[in-house]
Amino acid sequence: MTLKEQVLYELELNRGKNISGTALAEKLYVSRGAIWKAVKSLRNDGYEINAVTNKGYSLSENSSILSKTGIMPFLNEKTKNKITLDIRRSVTSTNTVLKEIAHNGAKEGYVLISEQQTAGKGRMGRSFYSPNGTGIYMSVLLRPKMTIEDSLLITTSTAVAVSRAIENLCDKKAKIKWVNDIFVDEKKVCGILTESSVDFESGRLEYAVVGIGVNISKPKDGFPDEIKNIAGSFLDNTIGNMRCRLIAEILNELAEQMENLSSKYYLDEYKKRSFLIGRQITVIKSSGNKTAKAIDIDDKARLVVEYKDKTVEHLSSGEVSVRLNDSN
Repeated sequence: MTLKEQVLYELELNRGKNISGTALAEKLYVSRGAIWKAVKSLRNDGYEINAVTNKGYSLSENSSILSKTGIMPFLNEKTKNKITLDIRRSVTSTNTVLKEIAHNGAKEGYVLISEQQTAGKGRMGRSFYSPNGTGIYMSVLLRPKMTIEDSLLITTSTAVAVSRAIENLCDKKAKIKWVNDIFVDEKKVCGILTESSVDFESGRLEYAVVGIGVNISKPKDGFPDEIKNIAGSFLDNTIGNMRCRLIAEILNELAEQMENLSSKYYLDEYKKRSFLIGRQITVIKSSGNKTAKAIDIDDKARLVVEYKDKTVEHLSSGEVSVRLNDSN
């Protein structure tokens, strides 16, 4: 790490607390003047660093810039050894950019994070609203040894990982709407989009890019009219380093999930978190919409539905809708 990164790391570890320039200089084996220059540079980057005579420097609790140094203290050692962080101020779509990086040979564990997206992607060709400062937008490169038929398990396990990460940081319950949406307080706070490349000779995945977008707090001007009735956030305000902490929590949980992907142990938890099972839903198809009852999620992460004529179908893709106040 550069000296500036080292100083930020120490300030992040002691966020909200004073640490003297002398103590920093001694720990990092540099002069106090070098520490001052590093702090000045960090301030120019936008970090809120307070300085108090005879007490030292402190990183403000309200400082919320995304950085490798801000994320690293919250990663466990196993995760640190598996990932490469790439943080950018703005991209079209983290999935779009990371797919190009994957095509050029990047290793598994490459994580692309952006402060905002100008063309964020959702399922079924939809866009994903990605304003600056209130959410996290990240994509993770995986190179799992699995067939395209089993790729739905990646989205499923990611949904469990993100749900756990949210609950690790707040006292609210995260529920999952098959296959890729996470809801808190009956509002969608997260969307997951998995895109992959397939080796057609072997039928196995060359790579999978898992895009994760989470609304941590409400945008200053609110959500756009077309999504304001369904979109929500799990906090009222983005507090300090919450974005860095959530990214780290997701990556920690995801590293564990991917290590045991083939065991499918997470499917039981996925089912328990589902708010579709037992509800009347609408299955949306190109041939027309059909009313059904969601009765299960099978061991391939497919949604099992029963239509009014008692026929049963296992859905591996597509779209379903449900009125959240329907309980039967």
